Amino acid sequence: MTLTPVLSRHWDNPRSWTLETYTEHDGYTALRKALQLPPDDVIQAVKDAGLRGRGGAGFPTGMKWGFIPRGPGPDGLEKPHYLVVNADESEPGTCKDIPLMLATPHTLIEGVIIAAYAIRAAHAFIYVRGEVVPVLRRLQAAVAQAYAAGYLGRDILGSGYDLELIVHAGAGAYICGEETALLDSLEGRRGQPRLRPPFPAVAGLYACPTVVNNVESIASVPAVINHGATWFRSMGSEKSPGFTLYSLSGHVTRPGQYEAALGVTLRELLGYAGGVRAGHELKFWTPGGSSTPLFTAEHLDVALDYEGVAAAGSMLGTKALQIFDETTCVVRAVLRWTEFYAHESCGKCTPCREGTYWLVQLLHRIESGAGTETDLDTLLDITDTINGKSFCALGDGAASPIVSSLKYFRAEYAEHLRGGCPFDPARTTAWADRPAAAVEGPR
Repeated sequence: MTLTPVLSRHWDNPRSWTLETYTEHDGYTALRKALQLPPDDVIQAVKDAGLRGRGGAGFPTGMKWGFIPRGPGPDGLEKPHYLVVNADESEPGTCKDIPLMLATPHTLIEGVIIAAYAIRAAHAFIYVRGEVVPVLRRLQAAVAQAYAAGYLGRDILGSGYDLELIVHAGAGAYICGEETALLDSLEGRRGQPRLRPPFPAVAGLYACPTVVNNVESIASVPAVINHGATWFRSMGSEKSPGFTLYSLSGHVTRPGQYEAALGVTLRELLGYAGGVRAGHELKFWTPGGSSTPLFTAEHLDVALDYEGVAAAGSMLGTKALQIFDETTCVVRAVLRWTEFYAHESCGKCTPCREGTYWLVQLLHRIESGAGTETDLDTLLDITDTINGKSFCALGDGAASPIVSSLKYFRAEYAEHLRGGCPFDPARTTAWADRPAAAVEGPR
């Protein structure tokens, strides 16, 4: 399978972020086509293409747009519709949306206008992490260019359609990547997930019908409108069609963004990336960020689409492929991830708030060599208490790397119980010399 540069094909152009460069490469032609169609036809075009959400769950984008209610509600009033772009990229290992917004922000803006037109929204928001100031500035400059060119504002391109687009700087919390927590944050409240139903399509931003989509999902829309469903479906698989960005990081020769058709394998992507760093071999990797179950070298040929990864026991997620070689301590890596989730838990529900805290305590004890065999079973007990019982998916994400690492690397956990981390020679020697009672540590 070859790479399929669509979103990234002009990233290396000088001043790729400017309106002039974007229009030189057919920028905003898809918008002109879309504005000549009824909104429902635009939704149908995205449905026919089979575009799925690129933010994690893979939910069909056109279907999500179609959930927006039409006409007046029970009170006889028709509420305004909103489009919100989730640019709060904060999953460890995920790094595709920020380079996209830096390199070609107008791809996202054009997609926003088309999507907002399709769902009949007069206001749209791009919710960006507040820490990434260069991205905020570039997006704001691109939005200003789009307003000046008549692509935003009143009577866009003489179509009679009006749209206001706001770039919003988020407060910088991982939980705000969850769509309902993002909406609370956008409304000025503390970012915490909402109870569903009602779903955002019925009662989202300001209790009005709202569509929340990932950056890459929206940025893919102009290509779908320009080239059609048949072209889009010529890439990928039947149930996971199209192209996507895979983020390779960690112990790889040439880390970066690799745009390929869904269904490519890690073995193929490593071929483009120069393989695992010289002199080393693959030990484990994440297919969709740290919140997805780990894979090992035996999964090199798993098709990286939604069905293939799920069948192998993980999730495609954000396609953040973190590569770890044999020098990495899996216990230490999982501990660092778990510390992140414990820190980022919003505290709204007990399973996640308390469970992540105790997972960190246990992993610290195991990693330091003070744990016991019982601690491994306790880890699984706590993850079972969190998984599927927490208010949102953060708890599930915290449990996933622990359960999967114990599945594939229980022997390495057991090695820690016999004298500390085997990847730290000084610590291993020190713990090996200690009596068994001391190694067990305090209970």
